[in-house]
Amino acid sequence: MSALKIAVPRGALFGETLDVLEGAGIDTAELRGGSRSLIFETSGVTLVTVRPSDVPTYVEAGAADAGITGKDVLLEQSDRVVYELLDLRYGRCRMVLAARTGNDRLAEAQRRLGTMRIATKYPRIAERYFESTGRQVELVEVKGSVELAPLVGLGEGIVDLVATGRTLEENGLEVREEILECTARFVANRVSHKLRAAEIDELTAKLREASRR
Repeated sequence: MSALKIAVPRGALFGETLDVLEGAGIDTAELRGGSRSLIFETSGVTLVTVRPSDVPTYVEAGAADAGITGKDVLLEQSDRVVYELLDLRYGRCRMVLAARTGNDRLAEAQRRLGTMRIATKYPRIAERYFESTGRQVELVEVKGSVELAPLVGLGEGIVDLVATGRTLEENGLEVREEILECTARFVANRVSHKLRAAEIDELTAKLREASRR
């Protein structure tokens, strides 16, 4: 049988993901060495480095047997069929509704128009949240710096993921509502989870132990 393939997220989760994989007995030295390779054979497993938002795609399709990504990605891509096996408890962030500091345009738009215009990279999460609170919104999906939207009139507020909140503060924005908390999660392909249950269960147990140290 081929080596177990694990999708590893590049970007903000990369360093802590390597730490927890190392703690689970997987050698990550080559990934830490600045190599431009995307695939690494190590410790009897194959590590495939991808964007966090692509992890569910690779895992669902079976291009990876398992992977690590943020809960925000899983919620935004809830149509992707993957098994969430473990909360790894790192990469803690909050999904929030934010608006310009000291500005009441959110409430004014709600009162005057009965709706708010909200810019976000997470339209599905935002839509579900506002539906659950019974509020009408017009969602504007953006790909880049969402903090810009309220500053130039693209929307009254934003829904975005924040860690420290510093970027919001530097752009004259403040948190108005907290929507949910997100951490890194270990997920598996549903077929791999059945056919390679012993391997995946063993890795899950090792990751659980490593993430709690």
